Amino acid sequence: MVARATASQFDSGKFDIVRIPYITSSVQIRETLREASKHTCIICHTLVSPELRETLLEEAKKYNLQTVDIMGPMIRAIQSVSDLTPKLKPGLIHMLDQDYFKRVEAVEFAVKYDDGKNPWGLLKADLILVGVSRTSKTPLSMYLAHKKIKVANVPLVPEVPPPDELFQVSPQKIIGLVIDSSKLNEIRAERLKIMRLPPDANYATLNRIGDELEYAMKIMERIGCPVIDVSHKAIEETANTIMEIVFKNNR
Repeated sequence: MVARATASQFDSGKFDIVRIPYITSSVQIRETLREASKHTCIICHTLVSPELRETLLEEAKKYNLQTVDIMGPMIRAIQSVSDLTPKLKPGLIHMLDQDYFKRVEAVEFAVKYDDGKNPWGLLKADLILVGVSRTSKTPLSMYLAHKKIKVANVPLVPEVPPPDELFQVSPQKIIGLVIDSSKLNEIRAERLKIMRLPPDANYATLNRIGDELEYAMKIMERIGCPVIDVSHKAIEETANTIMEIVFKNNR
């Protein structure tokens, strides 16, 4: 981008910009500058490895090529004002890019397989959350997705049998979520208000909630998965507990 912006200050159509990424060895530098010496050109570089920078300067001097260090002055400036030591490790920006795309992929996965959509996704998930309605399955799925974990979630409802795929997955990949019946009653009653539904709807009654929780516990016992009580936990707290369980199981 710096090279293009600079070329635009002249007649940019007269310039060819050749980009050579992922330089990791002195051999690549020598070959590149040998080829460059056959043309009228300037070498602009973002090398941070001291060894590679030294090789480039030696080869440029050998072929009488002009070089422009794009990142060096910026690194030195930041170092001088922050008193921090740069890592001087090549490829860190590519690692950041990979992390970003992994997060995006995990978020897309959470959306695609939210609330029991498409049970095939259960077989591809890193983690599956199961529980009755309003146990924070969706917000937890999204929170964990930003930690690059592909999460699917399945609501447990007495009238709807769980998908067969749920029982084909290792119990270590499944987390059950339960909640105090009184707390769930408050949450669901508030939900009914927001939806402008009658407050005495079966969805929020203690009898219905008790039946759902009992059914959910039977499914979780059948699976043999860890169970977390989310009654008085924030999303972050529950997510940290889940990640601890996942880390322990993967050791």
